Amino acid sequence: MSETLIQTLAVVALPLLFAITVHEVGHGWMANRLGDPTAKMLGRLTLNPLKHIDPIGTVVFPVAMLLMSSLAGGAPFLFGWAKPVPITVENLKGGRRDMALVAVAGPATNLIMALIWAGIGSLVAHLYGGGDAGFATPLLYMAGYGIFINMVLMVLNLLPIPPLDGGRILESLLPGPLAWKLSRLEPYGMYIILAMILMGGWELFMQPLISTFTGVILAIFGMNS
Repeated sequence: MSETLIQTLAVVALPLLFAITVHEVGHGWMANRLGDPTAKMLGRLTLNPLKHIDPIGTVVFPVAMLLMSSLAGGAPFLFGWAKPVPITVENLKGGRRDMALVAVAGPATNLIMALIWAGIGSLVAHLYGGGDAGFATPLLYMAGYGIFINMVLMVLNLLPIPPLDGGRILESLLPGPLAWKLSRLEPYGMYIILAMILMGGWELFMQPLISTFTGVILAIFGMNS
């Protein structure tokens, strides 16, 4: 493993762990607020990443993606996921409406995390003149990855395909029969997403959306120069 790749892993690991952990905690926190304490009772309302790590989605898959992008000579890219927070829909006071709120809480936390990372990056750049001093440079790289990873998670999870959060939101808005038909796609959802990305969905609309949201955040914090 090259020194550059090791350095990339070092600055990417923390933003990725926080992004997927806070995403799941967001779901559980909202569910608890709306009457379902399942996640709380199972100890999942914690920022301890060990409670949320999925061996494949949190470790193997991200490292494999980073290795492949490095071998291909492209920009470092990775994506991952944590163990889903368990939700007991029957406990939610508002039924399907509340399920939509629980679903949207995950991407919302990623937006908040991206803003926090942008704030950290802006502060470091302001204090250390763009990161020329010591630890400032890796911190700026870490902030950049934090923004990017959270934007990827937000945009991807808002796709209206179950089991993604966008699919859950759409199910909650559709009439019963249509919601049931959409829910039947869940076992094939990840295959649909993978096929969509391989057929150009990433370049066609996901990447432009991620770039747009990222550009807005950087502009807000004066980091787009």
